Formats: sequence, structure tokens, C-alpha cells
Amino acid sequence: MALHAQNELTGRAADLAYPQGTLVHTLLDDAVAEAADACAVRDFAAELSYRRLNELSHAVAHWLRGQGVAPGDRVVVQLPSRVELVALFYGVARSGAVFVPLNPAMKRYHLASVLDNAEPALVIGDAASAPGLRESTAVPVHELSVVWPHIEAVATREREAVTVDVQPEDIAALVYTSGSTAAPKAVICPHRQATFASSAINAELRYRPDDVVFCRFPLSWDYGLYKVLLSCLGRSELVLAGEESDLLLLRRMRETGATIVPIVPSLAAMIATLTSRDSEPAPPVRMFTNTGAALPAPTISALRKAFPGVRVVRQFGQTECKRISIMPPEEDQERPQSVGRPLPGTAVLILGPDGEELPLGETGEIVAAGPHVMPGYWRAPEQTAAAFRRDPATGELRLHTGDYGSLDADGYLYFEGRRDDMFKRKGIRMSTVEIEAAAMDVTGVRVAAVLPPTEGRDLTLFVESDLAPTVVLKELARRLEPAKVPALCKVIPELPLTLHGKNARQALIDMLEGDDT
Repeated sequence: MALHAQNELTGRAADLAYPQGTLVHTLLDDAVAEAADACAVRDFAAELSYRRLNELSHAVAHWLRGQGVAPGDRVVVQLPSRVELVALFYGVARSGAVFVPLNPAMKRYHLASVLDNAEPALVIGDAASAPGLRESTAVPVHELSVVWPHIEAVATREREAVTVDVQPEDIAALVYTSGSTAAPKAVICPHRQATFASSAINAELRYRPDDVVFCRFPLSWDYGLYKVLLSCLGRSELVLAGEESDLLLLRRMRETGATIVPIVPSLAAMIATLTSRDSEPAPPVRMFTNTGAALPAPTISALRKAFPGVRVVRQFGQTECKRISIMPPEEDQERPQSVGRPLPGTAVLILGPDGEELPLGETGEIVAAGPHVMPGYWRAPEQTAAAFRRDPATGELRLHTGDYGSLDADGYLYFEGRRDDMFKRKGIRMSTVEIEAAAMDVTGVRVAAVLPPTEGRDLTLFVESDLAPTVVLKELARRLEPAKVPALCKVIPELPLTLHGKNARQALIDMLEGDDT
């Protein structure tokens, strides 16, 4: 009997027809057929109905064709998350080209290597990003403010649909993600995998036509980009709020009627703090969905207190397959240490060091299999071979995540830590995740991050707190085995984060090294 968790297309997924042959832009076509006049997306300045978004996507495809962009060409876009960016996403897909969104905060240090890797046929930026893009590439760089009036004119004038023979295995997007290498690497996202992952996620989360999805994240991050597809599947309204001031966050959530809010721990902590100081009624949020890192229990409690009846949904995944597991919303208060069960139609295996499948409850590498597994990294064969491997028995492509965890008897996944998070100290195996969780359990600690020991540095804890370091360490000693208590605790005003809201470990290392000089 196999010891991995497998969810067949039955039971909880019986009502879902997985669009394994569906294309990204046909998701929009289907939404227009059912909800043409509903609001599809809005930002702080504009909104688009599904009908208008569809017209603009066709206009983008017409414009790209006029610029000589052919199917398979890469179109790099470095823009803030606004309604035009969503139209560009669907239009690039409709043209058969490959959408390559870059974070507006990406600096020139990385731009040159990313553009060299992507080899775009065309680049689109704005007044802020265009100069750096032009310095980093020889291909044409267009400013959105110049080209958008032409696209809008085409959308008003043209009624002939763009017809390109796009196949499900064709690439819809390249999503650049940071990792263990100095330069970002791009995950290849074909139409088939992107639409399957979106539908499988929605089978669990169940976006609705009356939902307003309040997204603070850039569309260059898959967590933001897939909100476009999930909102489309639900016929929901997507609010792009990445440019909103933190101080106006709750007001904007109220004004827009936000019902679903994707979060990472830093955003969750901010919302919890703002609501504790606010006397107005809470926005009508029915569901928070979390990824990036585990939410501390005090933050979850604060959200539930501020938003009565809200579901706080734990998720686990990687861009390389989008999502691995989701805790069903109706079970959000059960199995608090679990990150949920595998997506419908997918599988999770726990493998030992020799590739053997481990018994239930034992910790090993988390390996994902199913139609959501992407084919690899763009023009990075060695990295692809390391992470994407064939099942020796079936030949099925599987993602070796480099993350560690276990499965229980009911198929629920427990995340133990990433490869870089796992280490031994004083002969005991441990992870940064468990130490950070223990630190977050200390009243007065707002955020925590741990650096594993190295040859020249012992186990170190960073916290945002008003407590003294000695108090934090004393409280940790009450919660952890002696070997797991850090040798050093540093209290800092604000924990540095990556562009995706995760702890910026390298910045912490630099901070320590700076203290030594």
C-alpha cells in the first residue's frame, strides 16, 4: 500500500471539471460568457468589467502582433499592479507569447541577468522603470503611458477576435523567483499547469461571484498572479491594492467590501495591529489565505477576534507547482500544526535520503506529483534536473521541493522546515521553523527570524520586540530543549523582508557581520 497522500478526482472534487486542456485566456472568455458586466478588476484609479477586460486583452494581442511579437516570444513587463497589467497578462497569453512579469522593485543589479536569460522580443515599463530597462537590454522598451492609448483605441474599434493556435503545453508565463543562486531563476508555467493549479485551488477555496479579493502583492509573484486566475474562475472582483498606503489599508478594505484577503505573516501582523487601534466596524472579510511562512498563533487569534467568523486558511506550496496543500476553510481550526491536504488530483510523497517512501509520521523530503508540477526552470538544465525528477517506476515528473515534513494517517501534511532550515546542534536535529514559532509564542515578540549556526557563528535569533534579549532567551528556555535555545538574541526595530514578504536572511547575516567590524 502506497504511503503517500493521493486525492483522486472524486469526492470533494466531483463537481469540478479540471480544465487540463484549457488556456489562460479562455478562462476569461468563459467568465465573459457568464458575467460580462460584473467588475473583474479595479485599482485605486480605475475598474474594468469582464467584458472590457476581454476587449482590452484582444487589443493587446493585436498590438503585439503589430510589433512583430510571435508565438513563443517573451514579453517582459515591469509595472505596478494596476488594471492595465491584468489586460496585458491575458493579451500576451492570447497572442501565444510568454508573459514575464518583473517586480517594480527589482533593481538594475538583477535586471540585466534576468533580461539576458529571458531574451525578450519586447519590454514594457513605465516612467519609473523604463530607464533602467533601456540600460539593461537592447530590445525595444515601450512606456505604457505611450502605448496604452493605442491599445484602448484598438479595443474600441476592433471586434475581430485574435486567433492564434495556442496549445495547452505552450508556456503562458515565466515567473522569476529568488533561490539559492545569486541571480533569480524563472519557473516555466505552461497554460495546462497554470489552469489546472488554479482550478484545483479553487476547488478548496471556492471563490464566489460576490467575493471581493483584496490583493496587496505584485503580480510578479505567483501569489499575486494567480489571484487574477482565481478571481476569474470565481467571477469575483479583484482589487489591486499594492500601491495603497499602509495607513489606509483598513479603510480601503471597507470601501471595496473585501471578503477574501491573501496574506503573509508581515501583512497579517499589520492588519491585526491596525484593527486593534481602530474603532470602525471590521471589513466584511470571510477568509484570509496565508502563505510564505506559518502564521503565529497570536496573529491568528487577533484576526479571528477582529473579524468574527473569518476563516484563516493555511497553505503550503512553491512556484514550481504553485500550491501543494491547503487546509480546507471549514477545518481552519483543526490540526493547527498542519498545512493542509494535497490539492485535488495531486499527490504528496515523503521520501528518505535514498528516495524510499517513508512510513506515516516520519520526516523526509516533501515531493509533489500531479498535473500542477511545472516542467522546470527556463534555460537552467542543471537546476531543473535537481528539482524536477522522474518517478523511477512510472516516469511521472515529480517536484523535489527540498522542504521537509511528514504525513498523518488522514493524508494531512506537516511542514518541518526547508533544507536550509534543517540543521544539527549539539547532536540534536532541529529547524529554524520550530525555534521561530517558539519565539513568536512569547508575549511581546511581534516577529522572529533565526539564523542556523555556521562554523563562525552560533545559533542566532532576531526579534521585533520591546523585551530585553535576556528575557526572550529566558522565555525560550521554558519552551525548548536546551540545545534549541539560541546563543544570541538581537532585538531590532524592524525585521528585513524580501520582496515576497519573507524573512531576508542574507540581510540579517550582513547585519551580524556589520556588528563584528
